Amino acid sequence: MTVIEDLVLRVAAKARATSTTLPPAATAEEVTSAEAALGFALPPLLASLYREVANGGYGPEYQLLPLVGPGRTVLSDYRSERSSSAEGETPHWPAGVLPILDWGCGMYAAVDCHSETAAVLLFEPNAIVDDGAAAWFVDAGSLAEWLETWLAGTGWYRENAYEDEDVADLHPWDMAASRITERP
Repeated sequence: MTVIEDLVLRVAAKARATSTTLPPAATAEEVTSAEAALGFALPPLLASLYREVANGGYGPEYQLLPLVGPGRTVLSDYRSERSSSAEGETPHWPAGVLPILDWGCGMYAAVDCHSETAAVLLFEPNAIVDDGAAAWFVDAGSLAEWLETWLAGTGWYRENAYEDEDVADLHPWDMAASRITERP
C-alpha cells in the first residue's frame, strides 16, 4: 500500500465517522470531465479523494465542496472566482488554483494544481488593498500535509488554536503575484 492509498483510507474512515451523510463518490468519468472543463488535471491525491471517499461533504470545519453536481461546486466556484478576478479592478485569483473549501466570509482553502506537492493555500479577501496577491497565504506545503493536520486535529482553524504554540503562522504565498497574471 502506498502512502497516498493509506492517507485516502484514513481520510475515508474519518469522513465516515464525522459526517452523518456522505454524498456518493464522483465517478472516474466525472473527474475526467471536470479536468477537461478546467483545462488542467487535478493532483492525484485530490482526484483520489473525490473518486474514492466522497464528492465533498467531509473535512475541516465547513467541509470540502463537491467537485461536480448540481449547485455550488469546486468547478463553479473556480469559474466564478476566475471570472470576477479578470473583470475586477484588482485581479486576485490565480489560474490552476482550485477552491476546495469555503471557510466563510469569502475565505477559501484552495489547492494549487500546478504545484508538484498540491500546496494548500488560504485566500483571505479582506487582505486585498491594492494587490490581489496580498490575499494569498500558504496553509500547508502539500495537500497530504493539510489532510494530516485535519486528521490529527491540529489545524489553525480549530477553536482556541491561537493558544497552541505548535500551530504554525500562515505566511504569504510568494508566487501569488506572478500566478495571478498567468493565463490559463
